[in-house]
Amino acid sequence: MVDMDKKYDPKRTEAKWYPFWVNNGYFEATTHGERKGDPFSIVIPPPNVTGRLHLGHAWDVTLQDIIARQKRMEGRDMLWLPGMDHAGIATQAKVEAQLKEKGQNRHDLGREKFLDVSWDWKEEYANFIREQWATLGLSLDYTRERFTLDDGLSNAVREVFVRLYEKGLVYRGQYIINWDPAAQTALSDIEVEYKEVEGAMYHMKYPLKNGEGHIEVATTRPETMLGDTAVAVHPDDERYQALIGETVILPIVGREIPIVADEYVEREFGSGAVKITPAHDPNDFEMGERHDLPRVLVMDEAGIMNENAADYQGLERFKCRKTIVRDLQDAGTLFQVETHMHAVGHSERSGAVVEPYLSTQWFVDMKPLAQAAIDLQNEGNEKVHFVPPRFEHTYLQWLENIRDWCISRQLWWGHRIPAWYHKETGEMHVGKEAPVDSENWEQDEDVLDTWFSSALWPFSTMGWPDVEAEDLTYFYPTNVLVTGYDIIFFWVSRMIFQGLEFTDERPFQDVLIHGLVRDAEGRKMSKSLGNGVDPMDVVEQYGADALRFTLATGTSPGNDLTFQWEKVTANWNFGNKIWNASRFALMHMEGMAHKDIDLSAVTATADRWILTKLQQTISHVSQMMDRYEFGEAGRALYNFIWDDVCDWYIEMAKLSLYGENEKEKQTTRSVLAHVLDETLRLLHPFMPFLTEEIWQHLPHDGETITRAPWPQTKDQWVDEEALMDMELYQTVIRTVRNTRAEMDVPPRKAIPLHLKPTSDDAKERLLRGKPYIENFCHPETLEINTDLEVPEQAISHVLSGVELYIPQAGLIDIDAELERLQTEKEKMDKEVERLDQKLANEGFVKNAPADVVEKERAKHADYVEKRKTILEQINELAKNN
Repeated sequence: MVDMDKKYDPKRTEAKWYPFWVNNGYFEATTHGERKGDPFSIVIPPPNVTGRLHLGHAWDVTLQDIIARQKRMEGRDMLWLPGMDHAGIATQAKVEAQLKEKGQNRHDLGREKFLDVSWDWKEEYANFIREQWATLGLSLDYTRERFTLDDGLSNAVREVFVRLYEKGLVYRGQYIINWDPAAQTALSDIEVEYKEVEGAMYHMKYPLKNGEGHIEVATTRPETMLGDTAVAVHPDDERYQALIGETVILPIVGREIPIVADEYVEREFGSGAVKITPAHDPNDFEMGERHDLPRVLVMDEAGIMNENAADYQGLERFKCRKTIVRDLQDAGTLFQVETHMHAVGHSERSGAVVEPYLSTQWFVDMKPLAQAAIDLQNEGNEKVHFVPPRFEHTYLQWLENIRDWCISRQLWWGHRIPAWYHKETGEMHVGKEAPVDSENWEQDEDVLDTWFSSALWPFSTMGWPDVEAEDLTYFYPTNVLVTGYDIIFFWVSRMIFQGLEFTDERPFQDVLIHGLVRDAEGRKMSKSLGNGVDPMDVVEQYGADALRFTLATGTSPGNDLTFQWEKVTANWNFGNKIWNASRFALMHMEGMAHKDIDLSAVTATADRWILTKLQQTISHVSQMMDRYEFGEAGRALYNFIWDDVCDWYIEMAKLSLYGENEKEKQTTRSVLAHVLDETLRLLHPFMPFLTEEIWQHLPHDGETITRAPWPQTKDQWVDEEALMDMELYQTVIRTVRNTRAEMDVPPRKAIPLHLKPTSDDAKERLLRGKPYIENFCHPETLEINTDLEVPEQAISHVLSGVELYIPQAGLIDIDAELERLQTEKEKMDKEVERLDQKLANEGFVKNAPADVVEKERAKHADYVEKRKTILEQINELAKNN
């Protein structure tokens, strides 16, 4: 009796097998004494400890798990290293929001207690994430789990910072940076999202000090005019030649500011004169440096106007804008306001409008690091391979136009900058540890951008800076990184240039890029739209395997994925199809051991055919997997399992399984066992739970399918003749089934069937397949003869290799059949005409490959012959109607 439930229960199965895999160490990579060579490694893109995983995470880790499971089965020494990211701003914002609900803030607690609360948050959400990893069936090596703020990674971060500082690549200075007034922290360029916003362009008159007129300037941010320290014109602009060196009076403030000449100014744009606000605009900052202009900061870190803002001190920046616009209009200074669409930077984290702001921050000099990464891509095989390749251009374009990276953040949660300032002298010390007389020094209050530590992830997780660490020397560089195209700049690029700088190697060989998950309407999933789908809800309803297969096969590399519940349902049905087919097969394997599987006596066409189809599937799936084309691999498996195995082979196998020949029974049982075993192994990376459950019931020779060898093609089981035979039988069977359906004849109703082979070879094939044709077509009588006398008033079909006739008597409406045949004839007419034109084209016949031309001629001859036969059938029916 088969010990398998009649219906597949994903919950029970998934709850059983994941602990079995983890507790037995099947996911653990080898340690030094066990190593056998041929390592393969992946580091997980560490999820932020800010909440639970979303559908995009589930997609990302499913693709990685497919790779990891396959490589493990291929015998590779597989390491899939898990971990999480502290996520700086995002986590601190969550913790502060939690404190706010209790009527507290971080300043009430102080830095140390706030960090204690943050660590509690981390532990809580890290456990949620681990539970979700387990639910999805991820084959992670938990013995090597890392966190970007753990001791080892913190040591690596300090080491990198100090080395870059000593090399002159990390520096501290006053620059215009992107400032988030809501989070009150600096942002790097790629943490700013630009949105098209309708604003205004404000045109103003700045009066000349000499009283002889004015100069016109324009701005989208009139509140910053309070910090203007000059007006600039182009040195070759004839309109302003006489004014260069003169001064204007800054309206409202009354400060005299000079008119300077600078080639940055575009003569053709607007009035050809621009106001310069060095403390509030990056381009103005550069001009201010060239002309030694003062920097007047007019707002504080919260976006509130400060003591330099005259009567506007204390106003929020946008309220100040409205007030100052009104005052400038009243004074006659503001003479035009025009609607203006422009890209406005918003904080990726808080959503606040970003303020260009003069601030003292820490920066990384990016030019040398970026150049090394660019040079790597020109070194052929040693470069990082992007899949799809088009994303390499995206990556290089960003590197070629890179700006220095602002790495300091005004936060408490993160890697504190390893710089100390002497309390009395102000002297700065940068080092991995505090100075010996630490009581006389104060550490920098800021922390590092979270991407600074994430950039070290591939090598810091493996023991660097200990260059002799076992995992580092064995598993690094890693083989593939799987991630979304939205963080190529944030993370991928930074890992590459940091990997080159500190290990002299690329951190990974391949980067597999995927897109975003979108809803059925093609919209990006987001909280604001309320269209997000929790992957755990999908698992609860359909099981992890259905979700995984949906995510893995939903699109091709680099493209977005449209999530549809209908697809999940279809893949859940696919799992049930496999379960039911396996139950049937196992009913005939009771008491069978792995040693009993014997394919030496295989002779039946169906057996030879399914073994051939299996070899083709192994080859195709393996090729697609190696190219990261998981959608193609999954579709090939789906078609093979559903069509070839379930719909055809199992039905054909019943002939011998229910027959009297014990030797044939044993051979068929062996073929079934072998095909099912190999197929489950191919499917395992996609659907690990279902495949393990079924595989454990099979006659197998291992402990777990997770460590079962990946199938290899065997040339001795490739039988082209069996393929040709089965193609002929399937064509006949499908045609009879379709005819029954069209004529509304029940599938089991016995009907006379006449087959007229077009050659002796086709006749031999059909005679060999007679048992299959009888089993599937249920003929009352079956005649196979090249000299067949065509029955009168018969439904006919002209197939490749055979003419098929079903006498109409009592079965069909002759008029309807004549109409059908006429439609078929018109179809053949069009095909013959199309090929006539194609073959009459001298360019095609001359330039196309000879085999292509020959195939077209063969098609033409086939269509002409079919049309001739159809005409004969039409004439015969018409004669007898």
